[in-house]
Amino acid sequence: MPVLFYVYEDAGTSRYTDHDQLFKELLHTFFAEFLELFFPEVHKYIDFSAIRPLSEEVFTDLLGGESRRADIVIEAKLKGEETILIIHVEPQSYYQTNFHERMYLYFSLLYNKYRKPILPIAVFTYDKNYNEKNEFTMSFPFFHVLLSFQFLTLTLRKLRWRDFIHSNNPVAAALLCKMGFTEAERVEVKKEFLRMLVRMQLDPARQRLIYGFFERYLKLTDEEEKVLMQEVNKLDPELASKIMELPISYEEKGKEIGKEIGKEIGRNEEKRKIAQNMIKEGFPLNIIAKITELPVEEIKLIMEKGND
Repeated sequence: MPVLFYVYEDAGTSRYTDHDQLFKELLHTFFAEFLELFFPEVHKYIDFSAIRPLSEEVFTDLLGGESRRADIVIEAKLKGEETILIIHVEPQSYYQTNFHERMYLYFSLLYNKYRKPILPIAVFTYDKNYNEKNEFTMSFPFFHVLLSFQFLTLTLRKLRWRDFIHSNNPVAAALLCKMGFTEAERVEVKKEFLRMLVRMQLDPARQRLIYGFFERYLKLTDEEEKVLMQEVNKLDPELASKIMELPISYEEKGKEIGKEIGKEIGRNEEKRKIAQNMIKEGFPLNIIAKITELPVEEIKLIMEKGND
């Protein structure tokens, strides 16, 4: 019998952001790895050689007055039978009391369209721990409607990040930044992430995707980066060298530095132009230096070039 899988990654806002795109790219690229890591009992029944993405689904809640997007729709075969897997990625960090009801609404809308059995999976990316319901029921004091809707759940924050650092699964590496760790462990989490990245030997495109995802949710401060470098230098020399050779490890930092250098060059060029105009107007050397904040030696060079 065909089965329809619905994976909802709850985020709470209907706005389509770069967060959504990151989760979408991650799960599209490593869909099999995602199920293998977190839902192995589902993974073993799917033929991943036959999966293909379908169009996005947008559902409108007429009473709530908002629309929701099912970003990832994947069709696959389940033991020789067609399977449709829908992954809805909508990153959000706050708790919703009626989430279990929303899951049922999406389930019913999808079933109404495809008329196939559905296996719903909810992925929570909260920064705090909440006790989410995984069931929606309907009943009356005088009559019990035979409705008991349940769905699989994954709460990343409740996972212990150290349990995944020896995994070769790229999804484990990417989602390390959303698992449970303390502020004091931030540097260590990134160090282990880099070790995982080196060990997996991914191609540059996948490496960039994994690193970009991690950096989006766990970006170290400049001081933490310095501590990280000290920790990396304490590792085995060969491993430390491979980490430093990662083409993306400090690419973003380099871009930031480059932007700042560019701004500084622009500011200095503007100061030189002001100095040139003040020289033409006959301002004293000390006044020009005070206003432009340029070194006296540099102002003298500008004067000399102007006299050439």
